[in-house]
Amino acid sequence: MARYNNILETIGNTPLVRLNKLAPEGVNLYVKIEAFNPMGSVKDRMARAVIEQAEQSGELKPGMTVIEATSGNTGIGLAMVCAQKGYPLVVTMAENFSVERRKLLRFLGAKVVLTPAAEKGTGMLNKASELAQTHGYYLCRQFENEVNADVHSRTTAREILADFAGERLDYWVTGSGTGGTLKGVSRTLKSESPVTKIVVAEPDNAPVLASGIAQPRAEDGSPSASHPNFRPHLMQGWSPDFISKLTEDAISGEHVDEIVPVAGSESIELSQRLAREEGIFCGITSGATLAAALQVARRSDAGTNIVCMLPDTGERYLSTPLFADIKEEMSQEEIAISQSTPGYQFVSLDTPQVAGSRELAEVDGAAQAHVEKLLQQQSVVMFALEWCEFCWAVRKLFQAMQLDYHSADLDSVAYQDNDMGGKVRPVLLNITGQPTIPQIFIAGECVGGSSELFAEYESGALIKRLQRHGIAFNADANIDLNAMMPQWVQPRQSA
Repeated sequence: MARYNNILETIGNTPLVRLNKLAPEGVNLYVKIEAFNPMGSVKDRMARAVIEQAEQSGELKPGMTVIEATSGNTGIGLAMVCAQKGYPLVVTMAENFSVERRKLLRFLGAKVVLTPAAEKGTGMLNKASELAQTHGYYLCRQFENEVNADVHSRTTAREILADFAGERLDYWVTGSGTGGTLKGVSRTLKSESPVTKIVVAEPDNAPVLASGIAQPRAEDGSPSASHPNFRPHLMQGWSPDFISKLTEDAISGEHVDEIVPVAGSESIELSQRLAREEGIFCGITSGATLAAALQVARRSDAGTNIVCMLPDTGERYLSTPLFADIKEEMSQEEIAISQSTPGYQFVSLDTPQVAGSRELAEVDGAAQAHVEKLLQQQSVVMFALEWCEFCWAVRKLFQAMQLDYHSADLDSVAYQDNDMGGKVRPVLLNITGQPTIPQIFIAGECVGGSSELFAEYESGALIKRLQRHGIAFNADANIDLNAMMPQWVQPRQSA
């Protein structure tokens, strides 16, 4: 192993690994695992390059504060670089990104300023710009900064070309977030390996690139408004609510040969399969990129060489739908394994011998009183999470019904003091018997989660319940329940 003077010298030179189980037989599908960077993502490359270029140009002076808008990975990379170099860092981040990212950033010494989820990516960009102008911070501008693309031309593309020296590389597959990886790698491959086709994946429910609709843009290249085709999707870090200038450059420069739509459900499935079948731990965007690469691989001849980018590690997705089915308690199968020998058995509330006599969870008195007060004062209450797609589905239904309700968002700022959000969860568990969120109450009665609520609406029971309690709503609203549920759980239309 080499010796390094500091952590920044370990960035890059990530491995290219052949998939042996997920790829079609005869096709050589390789993944470039950017989780091998020190902070676990491809954005480490850009973070170092942007800061060092700003130092060289004199834009960033000793003691200055660095600021950037980020969905997480860029900010985490910048936090590492700023910690090593001694710069204070402020990041702006929409509140709906995973809480692990906030904690990682703060653990590395950064300050995290949250922006409303409703304002999407443009909101966090505008906040970063506002703070930079007001306080004289250095703004990285990752979505327009040419250094973001240049570093990938100098490093990522060179690594790929070196790995295929003397061989034909048929396809390179990537997603698009800032556009730095896309623009930097694609222009180098087009120049030095013109046979290589460039494939870009994007969410199937937010086809901003495939739409051909121009991105509204300010004079400095930054987005001036959300793209009209943007819809919320599962791929955090991919496809913000605008087309970045760097991404637009790659497309207008004719460096992109194909745009492939990818479903969120397939992205999650492939992230999980990468872990369980190939031993490769990565995030949802990696599964999404692999989904596009597999579409290419299935139609390719034997011997085709494909490189697929895996942008980051899976650890920053623990609170997202990627881990929704991963439980903390032992499964019945695991309990059976434990009980197959007599010693050292761990007995929990879920083991068969105590499941029938489950005790109530221990609750905090203040949290109990808070829940009881809400249920007494509010006719319709939803205990929710701000980032949860199923909570948003309920909000859409209530809005369409013109139904007044109170949303107790347990991950919001209002519930952070003394961990009130966490303390409310056991109270709800005792009332409902379910640990899941959302939980909806009408006139103090528990309806259940989003599935139960939607089923009640479909059957007409919800209308009768509201009328019985004299709760006002629009009974004539024309509502499409399928359109309100997350795209990845809706029934897929056959081709």
